[in-house]
Amino acid sequence: MKPWFKRSLFGLAGAALVAGSLTGCGYRHGGWHNASEQDRAEFRARMVERVSSKLELDATQKAKLAALSEKIQAQRAALRGGGDPRAEFRSLFAGAKLDQERAKKLVEDKTAAIQAGSPEVIAAAADFFDSLNPEQQQRVRDFMDRGRRWGRG
Repeated sequence: MKPWFKRSLFGLAGAALVAGSLTGCGYRHGGWHNASEQDRAEFRARMVERVSSKLELDATQKAKLAALSEKIQAQRAALRGGGDPRAEFRSLFAGAKLDQERAKKLVEDKTAAIQAGSPEVIAAAADFFDSLNPEQQQRVRDFMDRGRRWGRG
């Protein structure tokens, strides 16, 4: 494969990674990206309650699910960074040419955030999933296969 073609593919993959991560950082319905931390905490609590109900979790399992939810939120916050991710992404296209150096820095920053927080998220996910009995684990698998949210049946 030609070096310029390989670099172009990596560049496009990096741009897709940045676009996907920035798009995924915000909830698009109802202005979630502008929600207060209290609103987000209430949403997480409702989701923990909903999933706990669907899976019939005991208190220990529910606590592990809440811990997983907190780790995921911390990872999202780290990935999002301090500013407005959409504005940051749009700024790459503000000039006559794409700001490649800034785009590379953005990809590096997001990748570093993912690498730094992923071990904790994985450990929390494993701790929660491993605490489930086989029937509950199967319900989780079924949920993932359906591709639906817990609240939609």
